[in-house]
Amino acid sequence: MRRPPIRVLDLAGSPEHMGATHGAAYADEIRRYTDERVSLVMEGLWSGGPMAEADVLDLAASMLPAHEAHSPTLFAEMCAMADAAGITPAQAVIVGGFTDFVDTVRAVVGGAHPDTVMEDDCTSVIVPDHRADGAGFFAQTWDMHDSATEHVVLLRTDPTDAPAALVFTTTGALGQIGMNELGVCVGINNLTATDGTPGVTWTQVVRHALEQDSAAAARDAILDADLAGGHNFLVFDAEGDGYNIEAMPTARPVTTLDRDAVAHTNHTLAPETTAVQGPRADALQDSSVRRLDTARQWLDRDGITADDLMALTREPDAVCQTAVEPYHVESSGATVMRPRTKEFWAVWGLPSMNEYQKVPFAR
Repeated sequence: MRRPPIRVLDLAGSPEHMGATHGAAYADEIRRYTDERVSLVMEGLWSGGPMAEADVLDLAASMLPAHEAHSPTLFAEMCAMADAAGITPAQAVIVGGFTDFVDTVRAVVGGAHPDTVMEDDCTSVIVPDHRADGAGFFAQTWDMHDSATEHVVLLRTDPTDAPAALVFTTTGALGQIGMNELGVCVGINNLTATDGTPGVTWTQVVRHALEQDSAAAARDAILDADLAGGHNFLVFDAEGDGYNIEAMPTARPVTTLDRDAVAHTNHTLAPETTAVQGPRADALQDSSVRRLDTARQWLDRDGITADDLMALTREPDAVCQTAVEPYHVESSGATVMRPRTKEFWAVWGLPSMNEYQKVPFAR
């Protein structure tokens, strides 16, 4: 349960060089993580029915054109990472964008989605500037099956043709949460979609949004993406602009940050996305609702600080999840970001048992 300070991997230069650095640094770990993810899909627990390995990889390969069309540079980085780690680009789609990939698999294969592997991952908030002494925050836990915690890493990126960024992710994945040097923040909650399609997976969408120069541009990048599955995206910037996007392949309602803090968990709130949301077990729906209510109550005040948000991620009764049967979901880490001041804090492992580290940009 106790973890060391979060691992930081510096990536700089061309997409190919950045990807090769990532893949070489964690090659053994990425291969092991990939094998776990592919096996889960083959077993059918996440995919509606058992699948042969060849069929799993063929479906992942069918998604590669969407990734390349979405961002040739990020696609090149992903492929270079895969080559250096000793996996294929199709396997990189699975290890990097697993929760979207299984939305796609379920749409193709059909069948029930067992309660024991339903996603119930992450509590995210945006605090507007006026609620935080003129400089607002984005913060979230990153929750996942407890087997993913060991793979958490922070990428400190300095691309040739994009803003530098701090990116919370797991080994083999382009990015999951982050802030760029211009103060554009991007975060997520997982949603279970019934309208999955062989599109681009969410981790590439996060990184592409982090290449933008404003929250509005990041919002538009998400709205324009050919999404493979369901995620809620939250974006916030140094000017105090913020948006929440419940993004399914076929529906993407947007809420604009106003006077109140925004909080989101793992159930849809808009009618158009609820219409394409997968069924949720009562226990998981209750967890999502309790986390949402807790976050909203916690943030209904002025003078919110970074310490307050770290405390929210450690809140023991709802927000900071510990792994229990049958779901094994835990808070594998968390971030707090303040875009106006360019401050970024991250923790590896349960926030309740580990310490946040303040991480500077590469530049």
